[in-house]
Amino acid sequence: MKVNIKCFSGLSQENVCDHHGSKAYEIGEMATVLDLVKSLEFNPEDIKIVFVNHKEVEMDHVLKEGDQVALSPKTGGM
Repeated sequence: MKVNIKCFSGLSQENVCDHHGSKAYEIGEMATVLDLVKSLEFNPEDIKIVFVNHKEVEMDHVLKEGDQVALSPKTGGM
């Protein structure tokens, strides 16, 4: 299934995701946010806030086709 990803600050990588616009990303059915984070090769401990469809969610949130995912990193002491 495909989800759309937007990354902010230190997580932005042009070939993976950035803050300018969302990028479609293919992930397996019943994947969680944690599965997505790991497949993007991010350290889950570096993620501070996750939004799916504009609502804050936890890492165990199960993603659905077409979800809009935004990842924000921990910054300076957070």
